[in-house]
Amino acid sequence: MAHLGSGRRRALAVPVGLALTASLAFLPAVTASAAPAEGPGAGAASPATGPKLSYVANLTAYGTAKQAKKAVERAGGTVVTAYEQIGVVVAHSQNPAFAQELRAQRHLFVSVGATRTAPLQPVQTTDEGATQQLSAADAAKAAAAAAPGEEPLEPNQWDLRTIKADQAHKINDGSRNVTVGVIDTGVDDTHPDLAPNFSREQSANCVGGVADTSEGAWRPYADGSDHGTHVAGTIAAARNGIGISGVAPGVKVAGIKVSEPGNGLFFTEAVVCGFMFAAEKGIEVTNNSYYVDPWLYNCKTDDDQKALVEALGRATKYAERKGVLHVASAGNSNHDLAGESIVDDSSPDDATPVPRTIDPRVCLDLPTQLPGVVTVSATGDKGFKSYYSSYGLGVVDVAAPGGDKWQTPQTPDANGRVLSTVLGGGYGYKQGTSMAAPHVAGVAALLKSANPWATPAQLQRMLKAQADKPACPAQVYDNLGNLIDATTCQSKWGQTGYYGYGVVNALNAVK
Repeated sequence: MAHLGSGRRRALAVPVGLALTASLAFLPAVTASAAPAEGPGAGAASPATGPKLSYVANLTAYGTAKQAKKAVERAGGTVVTAYEQIGVVVAHSQNPAFAQELRAQRHLFVSVGATRTAPLQPVQTTDEGATQQLSAADAAKAAAAAAPGEEPLEPNQWDLRTIKADQAHKINDGSRNVTVGVIDTGVDDTHPDLAPNFSREQSANCVGGVADTSEGAWRPYADGSDHGTHVAGTIAAARNGIGISGVAPGVKVAGIKVSEPGNGLFFTEAVVCGFMFAAEKGIEVTNNSYYVDPWLYNCKTDDDQKALVEALGRATKYAERKGVLHVASAGNSNHDLAGESIVDDSSPDDATPVPRTIDPRVCLDLPTQLPGVVTVSATGDKGFKSYYSSYGLGVVDVAAPGGDKWQTPQTPDANGRVLSTVLGGGYGYKQGTSMAAPHVAGVAALLKSANPWATPAQLQRMLKAQADKPACPAQVYDNLGNLIDATTCQSKWGQTGYYGYGVVNALNAVK
């Protein structure tokens, strides 16, 4: 299953530059037609002899959705949907040579690739797990320690105090005109700490690549993950005398579900849909605490993976032009994303992984390493980089609390993980760069509230400029809880590999 668990799944530069149609609405899903093919090479469709796979096909500047539909059908496929705004088509096919046949039409397609290595099929349910539930005893301790004006569980939220969000709330809780879209496993909008700030009109289920906005489609599966709900609470849990407070408790939050049922994987067609939906629905910030399956790193030297990079890059850039800032987690693999090489032993994660050594300059963690996306590493209560967090000088933009079980805070619960909302109206602890990214998304929402004119690029510059700027630490914790020398942290030009431009500061954002 996907590597969400107790944080961002082990971890999630393509200029668009194409003169594509700038239509402002989604194209409707395009279904297969029995009409005969036209033009050179027309004839019977290629035989359907292999497993049914999903593909993304990226058009050239001169290609159209109509031409793509005909080409897809000639190659033995069907079009699921087309985003003419960015020239990306999602298709299904059982033709083993489907991608090769489309790639041969260079006048029409820049790149074509399968979004998965296993066939499309019904999946069995499985348990996400890994959430530590808040006990009644710890809840009572926190409530007893709460000061006037604090939420009942706020004494346990060391993470809010780390970025001075508690002080920021005395000035500005955020604007109702700002929405953060949680692209994730779904958000439980019935949770009493999320319901006051939830935006149904900006929520959907994008699994499969087509947005479903029917009532409740954005909620987690009945047997599903609380990951997206936990993330949403960190961003915008309401100050309503219940439970916790979010970093930006006055803004709205939306749920955009992109994870497959059962296995929890995040495939390209769903994530592209999520970014496009956010762009068209006026969302200001997206939070992306995942990597796009099935590859931990997508190598532009591989025909399939190159197409995934292209499609996602077009989608994020289009959304950015529509005013959306994207925030993404750096990953939980403790990898140096600026290193010479990385051993990836988990890809593809929808089939049998084949260990490989990749060059992170060519093979990208998506969406976190796409241009314009804010890449976030994780810290613990003591300010050290969390033992699991990936890092990289010039790759990580900013850092934020993601939790670390070895960095124990002086809170009533003495728990170094991050406390937030979970399914069933409850609260629980998670750690991971998944938990760090929503702190940054919340601060970005506060910045947008205070500076409604700011573009995504300007918001990113503000995040970096207003961050606290710790130097490389002398020591950090390893995965066994031992303090070791922080030899992997490098610094240059006002940045460090562990913290980027620094740890975000919510108080500076609202001043």
